[in-house]
Amino acid sequence: MTDPVDQAPGSGHPTDEPSGTELAGGGTTVVVRIGDTVRRPVRSWSASVHILLDRLRTAGFTGAPRFLGFDGRGRETLDHLDGHVGNYPLSDDVRSEHALSSAGRLLRAYHDATTELAAENLPGWQFAALDPVEVICHGDFAPYNCVFTGGTATGIIDFDGARPGPRAWDLAYALYRFAPLTHPANTDGFGKAEEQARRARLFLDAYGCTRNQRIAAMDTVAVRLQSLVAFMRRSAAEGDENSARHIADGHADLYLRDIDHIKADTATWRKYIANH
Repeated sequence: MTDPVDQAPGSGHPTDEPSGTELAGGGTTVVVRIGDTVRRPVRSWSASVHILLDRLRTAGFTGAPRFLGFDGRGRETLDHLDGHVGNYPLSDDVRSEHALSSAGRLLRAYHDATTELAAENLPGWQFAALDPVEVICHGDFAPYNCVFTGGTATGIIDFDGARPGPRAWDLAYALYRFAPLTHPANTDGFGKAEEQARRARLFLDAYGCTRNQRIAAMDTVAVRLQSLVAFMRRSAAEGDENSARHIADGHADLYLRDIDHIKADTATWRKYIANH
């Protein structure tokens, strides 16, 4: 049994609510589960995310949480998706080709459910829109933001990074995380370049990419990672402690090393991804 939620933030009674269980993998956001609901802090872009979640349901996409309102502490309340999240280190079932392909199909279903909303130029996202606007990008489509059931990717969580943009923006980061397109020194990665390229092609084929879409996605991977590094550095310079800590822990250097790995093996990527 869960406590009631309201449709406006801060309208309940915080002392009446259970404390809940903090969920792993929330990154810099404290995420708490109470019964069959999840509570997250409200941000300046949350209203746009709530519209996105509502429109996904209207479009028939059930692989995202429903927005249920706000609790007495002013937190957004979402329903909890059954399954397990693919946090690092990745389990064998999340690393499987079945999980890889199912994630590609899940991302395609999500993207297709957002095309009408993408055309409406809805403002208020955390990040500015990217051209060409084709879909509402998730912005961080990775195993740690997917819910798996029996080794199948069945749900997507954490839409804080959602923004209007091209399919290739999400596809690029998905390839980086799922193939994964990582330097041998990256302990979150696995496989040599040829195996990574083969897995990348499996993901893109499961998504249903055309040849041009495959090439666009691969060409965007390094750009996407460079954007992430730039965001971390900018946030740290503006006083964000989490970004500063990530840089101090070597995260930016790790991404830059992965970028070098991606740029060094263009012949391998083209062999598997560009060829019919």
